[in-house]
Amino acid sequence: MNQRLFQGWFLLLVLSLGCATQAPLPKKSPVVHSDAFAKWESAIAAFEYQDKTNRLAKGGILFIGSSSIRLWKSLAADFPDQSVINRGFGGSQMIDSVHFANRIVFPYEPRLIVIYAGGNDINAKKSPAQVFEDFKKFVNSVRAKSPKSRIAYITIAPNPARWTQIEQVRAANKLIADYIKTNPSLVYIDVHSQMLGADGLPLPEIFVADRLHMNEQGYAIWKRVVGPHLK
Repeated sequence: MNQRLFQGWFLLLVLSLGCATQAPLPKKSPVVHSDAFAKWESAIAAFEYQDKTNRLAKGGILFIGSSSIRLWKSLAADFPDQSVINRGFGGSQMIDSVHFANRIVFPYEPRLIVIYAGGNDINAKKSPAQVFEDFKKFVNSVRAKSPKSRIAYITIAPNPARWTQIEQVRAANKLIADYIKTNPSLVYIDVHSQMLGADGLPLPEIFVADRLHMNEQGYAIWKRVVGPHLK
């Protein structure tokens, strides 16, 4: 074998061994969006500031959830015999109340937590099953940190603006209703059926111009339906 041929053969051998022993490239880790809840930080911080300047009595009734809770401006006047706390933050989903529970649920040691959430979840393309799973996460987090607190679920409301989602809304309500039936410490508050007319459609007169949020007439229905469950 001449020297040039030998050198070529040796170079090929070295390259093949190098390829055989080369470690596989590491897979890229999935991107984790740690700021998924950051958009609510200013609202949560505002609640915490209120708590520092106006200390609330423990053992009251906490209302938490999305904009229909936040916009319930007459809440305290509607239930004057109860100590109520409003911690609704508009646009929030069920999982947001789970995430911020350490900051705007457990410090109050509420005897009852009234939660309204899920509509924004459905609007964000989450399935009824995911809304149900997130509700169970909320229940489990409360059970772990505040076991004496009871939880009342206000059904996802029907509204004209999101009427195309009504079947998903009803499916989510049904999953949660069936779950609540198995646990005496949970309460199911059906505002959904009370917001429909004889034709089965949402009562148009109880909504503001956006056809999503309620006016005073709508909250009057909620007061009537929710009130008996607060005793």
